[in-house]
Amino acid sequence: MKSEAATRPYRQVSRAEGHERTREALLDAAETTFFAGGWDAASLTGLAALAGVTKQTLLRHFGSKAGLRQVAMERAMARVRDQRWAAPTDDVAGAVANLLDHYEAVGERALMIGRLGGGEPTGEDATTLTASQAMHHEWVDHAFGGRLGALPDPVRVRRRAALIALCDVQAWWILSHDLGQSRPETQATLTDAIERLLEETT
Repeated sequence: MKSEAATRPYRQVSRAEGHERTREALLDAAETTFFAGGWDAASLTGLAALAGVTKQTLLRHFGSKAGLRQVAMERAMARVRDQRWAAPTDDVAGAVANLLDHYEAVGERALMIGRLGGGEPTGEDATTLTASQAMHHEWVDHAFGGRLGALPDPVRVRRRAALIALCDVQAWWILSHDLGQSRPETQATLTDAIERLLEETT
């Protein structure tokens, strides 16, 4: 028969694992609700129920609905960063392939975040939109910074702005949905346009 001292570490590990599972379930519930467009109407009780826990448990973990959303968005953006920063640097075709992989997986979510800027976002919406835009701009620098750096000012500034627009989720949506281009066609269109931008110096 195991002693109390021997079983204590096991119980501590079990509690820690349970705590993490509950936390992840709550973050999943928040993310699902947000991207389904139901965040504003969602109640603490409803979010907790979706995660299979109580409102009190939610509050113990995150303190408030706003606290839950903040951590859920941070987790979602960390996943995006992990995927997008796997793109090769100064390899246009490889970077475009990485971009299309991302948009094909979560492009509709990216469009939804972009729509937060349709009016004048404030509070949590403004924070989410600003963080998303900043990440996209940083990715353009990651993927194309070497070749951009070889261009003279102010050409470099204009080309960077054009790349930010070309690589935006809206451009992908127009090409692949509005114009009905296949994945290879969309990739070729973006790759050709980006190569031209990076080669021109006037």
